[in-house]
Amino acid sequence: MSNEEKQALFESYNKRTHLLGRVASVITLVLLVGVPFVIGGYLGTAPDLAAVGSGFLAIGLIWLVSSVAEWLVYTPMLGAGGGYLAFITGNLINMKIPCAINARDIVGVKAGTPENEIISTLSIATSSLVTILVLALGVLLLIPLQPVLQAPALAPAFDNVVPALFGAMAYKYFRRNLDIAVLPLAVMSLLFIFVPKLISSTSFMILPSGALAILLAWLKYKKAGGAAK
Repeated sequence: MSNEEKQALFESYNKRTHLLGRVASVITLVLLVGVPFVIGGYLGTAPDLAAVGSGFLAIGLIWLVSSVAEWLVYTPMLGAGGGYLAFITGNLINMKIPCAINARDIVGVKAGTPENEIISTLSIATSSLVTILVLALGVLLLIPLQPVLQAPALAPAFDNVVPALFGAMAYKYFRRNLDIAVLPLAVMSLLFIFVPKLISSTSFMILPSGALAILLAWLKYKKAGGAAK
């Protein structure tokens, strides 16, 4: 198969992916928003729209910005198929992103390539299915395992699962570009230490930290270009 045929096949695959992804996204949004109204209609009550509006104004605008930031950051990493699956099924930061990155590194493909598109979609689909299976088992075993899960000795472990996961993953990437990674990491760490309230806005803080990393990478590129000249 020639490169032109492969490209045409990949473009056809992407078109179908976008079609199915958009349809699934709309259906998901309708279900998420519609369920409270359906339940309210069945029970003879309804959500307080004024309270919903005030609640959205209080926190919705912040999450709107973080949602746009996550879309800008994660979509190039995941591709079309992986992006739709990840945003529909959720748990991007603590599950889908690590799964996709590890799968990409194991196979040895680069972000932005058709191979990464396929690997990302397969890995996130597998992660979603495994998540459903684990949740089902968790619901079935919740009562029998409750004494173990609530043991004080395990509390610190549950509180640090996500930091441990991302700390181990991040080091692998930080060490490749320490000159770019150190300053954003130091700045964000100091901000979170001296302004603890920002910890609850981690997704929103992706914007300034990402902008700083991009600026440092651009300066490094310009310096390398100037040295080459």
